[in-house]
Amino acid sequence: MRYAVIMAGGSGKRLWPASRENKPKQLIRIIDGKCLLELAMERLEGLFDRERILIVTNACYAGDVCNCLSMIQPSNVIREPVGRDTANAIGLAAELIAAKDKDATMAVFTADHIIRPTEQFHQCVEQACRTAEDNPDALITFGIRPTFPHTGLGYIHCAEKFDENVHRVRAFKEKPKHHAARYYVESGEYFWNSGMFVWKVAAIRNALKKHLPDSAGPLATVGQAAAEGKDIEGLLKKIYPALPKISIDFAVMEKATDVLMVELTCQWLDVGSWPALADVLEPDDEGNTIVASRAVVIDSNQNVIFSDEDHLMAVVGMDDCIIVHTKDATLVCNKSDSQRLKEMVDLISRQFGTVYL
Repeated sequence: MRYAVIMAGGSGKRLWPASRENKPKQLIRIIDGKCLLELAMERLEGLFDRERILIVTNACYAGDVCNCLSMIQPSNVIREPVGRDTANAIGLAAELIAAKDKDATMAVFTADHIIRPTEQFHQCVEQACRTAEDNPDALITFGIRPTFPHTGLGYIHCAEKFDENVHRVRAFKEKPKHHAARYYVESGEYFWNSGMFVWKVAAIRNALKKHLPDSAGPLATVGQAAAEGKDIEGLLKKIYPALPKISIDFAVMEKATDVLMVELTCQWLDVGSWPALADVLEPDDEGNTIVASRAVVIDSNQNVIFSDEDHLMAVVGMDDCIIVHTKDATLVCNKSDSQRLKEMVDLISRQFGTVYL
């Protein structure tokens, strides 16, 4: 059987102040009144049966996730007691899937991307699933052919073609400096790392056992408890905080040898920062991207303007800025400084504690 897992646990500091500890970016209604998690769920319709779509999220978000995705059973929402990055989120989901079907195919998606058209996305996922089922020891990722030297994304260095639209993977590269990113784009051998995967559940369990035994062992006890029909909430609270916090790329993908990449031949947009909204939404005649119930703009160009309340946004003589209003915080910054929001959030934390986080 085929299972899908949507990772929806990150808070998203680069979308502060709309994104907070108690309201992560995947639950902010940004696109046509829908949140990114809803869009991620809609993309999987027709690819996976609803009862085999799992959501991994922080326990404190679980209620909001269930309310957002009323079409799935609450038992399909996997609750992490604390965040321990993607290696453990994926390892936990893999164990719970294996408790039901040790021969399952497992696809892993993120909740903070815009991918279109859906039909083309479906074709790529179907190809990845078939490739995993034909090559049960392989770990398969998705790559996007870069259109510019992006320094905020990781890259996949590909080798020879394995099949039509499928490449062998040589290496994973972390977020590069501009000169390296430019070389990656010009070489034609590098793809943006989507952070999405497909594999047989046995393959990822074996890989975690080999490369991250400190997580694989404890998580296997959770899977065994689930297979026996036991309540795993208490067990998770006991073991999960002690697991090493590490991404799946660092823990497994960079070390594995049998890795394939399916090229995602559709539009893929990482909604990880305020400027990214300009690539997702239709701007006005002056290039302003506006998500607000009321806005009046004079002599202002290329701004991102957002309010999550019934609040008038009045902007005069501003260019290339991010202007965000929420109930208790307002952000104004140049687009060019958007990558410094994590720095800003850390400073706010030191000055005011958790009040605005």
